[in-house]
Amino acid sequence: MAHGYILVVDDEPDIRSLLQDILRDEGYEVDTAENAAAARKARKAHRPDLVLLDIWMPDTDGISLLKEWSEEGPLTTPVIMMSGHGTVETAVEATRLGAYDFIEKPLSLAKLLVTVERALEAYNLQRENVGLKRLAQPVGEPVGRSAAMQQLREQVRRVAQHGTTVLISGEPGAGKGVMARYLHACSARRDGPFISVGVASLLGDNATVELFGSEEGDKVHYGLLEQANGGTLFLDDIADMDSATQARLLGALETRSYHRVGGTDPVKVDIRVIAATHYDLGQRVRDGLFRNDLYYHLNVVPLTVPPLREHSEDVSDLIAFYVDYFVSQEKLPYRSFSVAAQNRLRNHPWPGNVRELRNLVQRLLIVGGSGDVDAAEVEAALGTLSVTSATAATPDIDLPLREARENFERRYFLELLARHDGNINQVAQHSGIERTHLYRKLKSLGIDAKSRG
Repeated sequence: MAHGYILVVDDEPDIRSLLQDILRDEGYEVDTAENAAAARKARKAHRPDLVLLDIWMPDTDGISLLKEWSEEGPLTTPVIMMSGHGTVETAVEATRLGAYDFIEKPLSLAKLLVTVERALEAYNLQRENVGLKRLAQPVGEPVGRSAAMQQLREQVRRVAQHGTTVLISGEPGAGKGVMARYLHACSARRDGPFISVGVASLLGDNATVELFGSEEGDKVHYGLLEQANGGTLFLDDIADMDSATQARLLGALETRSYHRVGGTDPVKVDIRVIAATHYDLGQRVRDGLFRNDLYYHLNVVPLTVPPLREHSEDVSDLIAFYVDYFVSQEKLPYRSFSVAAQNRLRNHPWPGNVRELRNLVQRLLIVGGSGDVDAAEVEAALGTLSVTSATAATPDIDLPLREARENFERRYFLELLARHDGNINQVAQHSGIERTHLYRKLKSLGIDAKSRG
């Protein structure tokens, strides 16, 4: 069965009724609106996954309404325009304003259903691709034949069959985000959205608006909870959530509803929440840094992703996986790793976990030579990427002091960013540098802090 909530906006009752019946038969949830005023009200009450919008209406025409929505920002849902009196100019204008497609009346129901299906698929794919850019590993079954990974995958598949909240713990870079996506893919919500948010990137009032949305008059900003409706909301770095947002999130999870910022009517949501942290969240509760009631609400089913050093037998499989990925997806040259190189990597402590391994493979494919990757090349690469290895090795004695210091600082901050999962607040605290100064320092070293984590 199809999934999704569709809003049909048309002033002709027969067309509204026909489309509602046809789309419901296909498994969609459908509401209708007879004019622009009713469409505004329906869109404000319940975020649609797609809008079928007639052009000619008695109060405000569809093009004007589409322009009104597009002026709020990029359209958050695909819009398909319908008209029996369309012109090339009208179609061009609708496309310029962000409409997904333009179909003519009388409607071909077969074409309409195909267009609706493709619009929803395209939008979901676009949303998935945005989320994928944040992952340390492509989506799929988590890699590894070790007993630890086999047991964890089986546990995830069992948990996925129930709708409970899940708390995933593990060191930075261990693969918590990949495990969350795998859980979503194994669940009954797999066809719904997977919305991932790094809580550490949300601060103060911005956190409230981004999570819960806002409204001002007829203008609506749909928050992340609403975008995840019918699917899964993944809250990474949950321990970094401020106390006010924690309280508001708890209320939304308990009642399955909340108010947008500036809104008066409750918004109902049906979502599964997966939270992740690399802290001991129970200890954070005892230290008074996290609400105990929210902790117990999230910690219904705890999962722990082991650090790579505890399943180092999976290193060879991970190397093969990432080599294939970078060759196929980024068109990097293929290189195999010698047995000696793989043995060296199995014995590496991997402070940055799977993310560190991924970055190492990518680097060796980009800057390495031709032929097999041997143990010496691996050793040199580990010395460049690891602060521990770099400080234990011979310093950059042939360089002027300034360049040697910059090389050390660059390795130092790259290591901290890896260990703290890209969390600038934690890197600032660890290094003893004020946050604003830290951003300037990273920029001077050629490190893009916004792309980390």
